[in-house]
Amino acid sequence: MTNTSTRREFLGTLAAFSLFPLDQEKPDLILHNGHIVTMNPVEPVAEAVAVTRGRFFAVGKNADVANLAAPGVRKMDLGGKTVLPGFIDAHSHPASAGLSHLRMVDCDLRSISAIQAALRERAAKTPAGDWVLGFKYDDTKTEDGRPLNIGDLDAAVPDHPVHIEHRGGHTVYANSLAFRMAGIDEMAPDPPGGKIDHDPATGKLTGRVAESAQAFFNKVIPENFTRDDHREGVKLISKMLARTGITSATEAQGTPTDLRAYQDARDSGDLLYRAYCFINYRYIDAMIEAGVRTGLGDEWVRVGAMKLVCDGSISERTARLSTPYEGRPKDFGILVMTEEELYTYGRKAHLAGWQIGTHANGDVGIDTTLRVYERLQRESPRHDPRFRLEHCTVINDNLIARIKALGAIPTPFSTYVYYHGEKMRYYGAERLNHMFALRSFLDAGIRPTQASDYPPGEFIPMMALQSEVTRTDTKGNIWGPKQKITIEEAIRVGTINGAYASFEENLKGSIEAGKLADLVVLGRDPLKENPLTLVTIPVERTMAGGRWTFES
Repeated sequence: MTNTSTRREFLGTLAAFSLFPLDQEKPDLILHNGHIVTMNPVEPVAEAVAVTRGRFFAVGKNADVANLAAPGVRKMDLGGKTVLPGFIDAHSHPASAGLSHLRMVDCDLRSISAIQAALRERAAKTPAGDWVLGFKYDDTKTEDGRPLNIGDLDAAVPDHPVHIEHRGGHTVYANSLAFRMAGIDEMAPDPPGGKIDHDPATGKLTGRVAESAQAFFNKVIPENFTRDDHREGVKLISKMLARTGITSATEAQGTPTDLRAYQDARDSGDLLYRAYCFINYRYIDAMIEAGVRTGLGDEWVRVGAMKLVCDGSISERTARLSTPYEGRPKDFGILVMTEEELYTYGRKAHLAGWQIGTHANGDVGIDTTLRVYERLQRESPRHDPRFRLEHCTVINDNLIARIKALGAIPTPFSTYVYYHGEKMRYYGAERLNHMFALRSFLDAGIRPTQASDYPPGEFIPMMALQSEVTRTDTKGNIWGPKQKITIEEAIRVGTINGAYASFEENLKGSIEAGKLADLVVLGRDPLKENPLTLVTIPVERTMAGGRWTFES
């Protein structure tokens, strides 16, 4: 047998040869002496990989891969370290989060007084009359035992309008000047799909507004980000994601501006993860008119689904439920869009060849969204539309069966049980066994993804694995133990399932010849780790497209 024919047998598929012609058979880099968990059922574990032109050239045993080396090829001894495919965060908000980190006050602090101090510091550097903006405030993580209110913000910054986003993204807190500028007084009615909070005893504004009521502020807060600011935001968040082993992320509420920012960051070499950019439904007419649809783009920046929003938030307790929140007998949450609105936009996108992703958290929200998807397929059947249920948090057996029948893809929060454990009591023990329901999805043959929703949830993949496998929060409380999955299943959810959700399962999500060279090198083996310490496993290196995007 000739050397060439041996190589052919080793490299395997015709697909690999169409990518790598025989006269160019030479890897750029060989990683060897590793414990490589491939997520490829044909070859689950390997010792070495060869990389060329941003793709995996060969995967196998040390000796076989070493035989492919030519003079000058770089080699790296992994020293037995565990390698996984690069993690895919299938639902987050990196572009806007990057901008927020650039310009806003990070209010992820543990007391109201600390938040006030941070706002005062920013106000002292802000021109008179300009807005002071904050993000990542969390009402359940401060030691005060109560939420931020209008009085707190007035006391901290009386002479600037102040607007603070809850990290969940569905509520905001503002001071009196901001309310006046937004045209909201105590007599203002709640808008459809929104709520302006009042003190039940006095009728005065509390400072909090929810869901669509945020639009009052959005109309008056100036948008003064430059094109370069948007690119810088992507650059900043790229570095943050790469440090944790993320090589792909879905931009879950994108705009044409975000799409351009991703392209600018790609062109400048600052984009360190692959972006699947959803487009908010408000822009769908212009996109369709321009001939744009899901899948347009390249390996780094691709147009994703059209995004719709059915109901509210889990972390802010506004998701629409069929039974009320614990301790709040009249509170069932909020429906943000009507079923007919969802259908009208959904039909437009469906007929134009778009994937659709709808934010649906509560069981009522999921039921409403599924009715829309079922109607679209009944009226205008499409092969493999891969409808997405963004979050898909509170489920039941009927919803599971309908999700399976549609071939829909749920993207449940991956780090919520661990990171947001203090909020779980609002849902009750029985309901929690039907939330973030990876066990139920997998048992039904459904392909759920790993999804952080950052900023609402932390994006650390090791935290996601621990949350999914143990259902335990930072204090050791177990929430919904019936939904535990194995570590092997959790890794699959965070890799190949994420690729499937964006129609890219033949391009990434596993380590095999011909696929994009995206991987993460870990300090310890998660398959041998105590599940309660998975979050402490260090990421030593991250690679995307054959390039090290992070090295510790």
